[in-house]
Amino acid sequence: MKLSVVIPAYNEAMNLPDTILAFYQELHQNNIDHELLVINDNSKDNTIEVITELQQTVPTLRTIFNNPPHNGFGYAVRKGLENFSGDCVAVVMADLSDSPQDLIKFYNTMLEQKVDCVFGNRFAKGGKVIDYPKKKLYINRFVNNMISFVFKLKYNDCTNAFKLYSRQTIDGIKPFMSPHFNLTVELPLKAVVRGYSFSVVPNSWQNRKHGTSNLKIREMGSRYFFIVLYCLIEKYFSRGDFKKKW
Repeated sequence: MKLSVVIPAYNEAMNLPDTILAFYQELHQNNIDHELLVINDNSKDNTIEVITELQQTVPTLRTIFNNPPHNGFGYAVRKGLENFSGDCVAVVMADLSDSPQDLIKFYNTMLEQKVDCVFGNRFAKGGKVIDYPKKKLYINRFVNNMISFVFKLKYNDCTNAFKLYSRQTIDGIKPFMSPHFNLTVELPLKAVVRGYSFSVVPNSWQNRKHGTSNLKIREMGSRYFFIVLYCLIEKYFSRGDFKKKW
């Protein structure tokens, strides 16, 4: 089963070498057929030059050098989800906040348990967060617990972008609507609402070493609310029109 790793990047020239090499080495050592697909979201630094140099030593590295406007995290990930070549796909941050070892666990879980999706949970037993900003942590826990309650889910880390989806699942939850970080909520909620199976695996997260996150909490509040409301309406009023056909 070929694994695609979609990595959206905006001004991540300082982080990409460590991220690409860490994931490549871990996947290569575990003999996993894969591709690393970087979506450069029209970076203003030397991200393109860094990717070009990395391609000389990382044979599985592919890239879309300039994602056409509109730009933003969601659009970049969506471009990757439209162009990956694997049988399954994971979304990974360019700043190495996600663990390559955890991705191996996700992949093996999908194979062994034959599920459609594997969701990471940073706050389950065995998961951990390192240097998570306190304000964002409080908001994270409130939002995720609210989503868990409203959707009656035994899973409380929907905003965690680090997840693995089968190609069948990605095809089944289209079309995508979210242009920004709210895509991290749209993908798993649509998968759940539309009847795709999933397993939860504890994962670790650590804050970036270089640069600053592009997530703006105040700007994202209404966008998260909209996509949660959309998925909730689909859950209760679609009469199963979108559900997976078993």
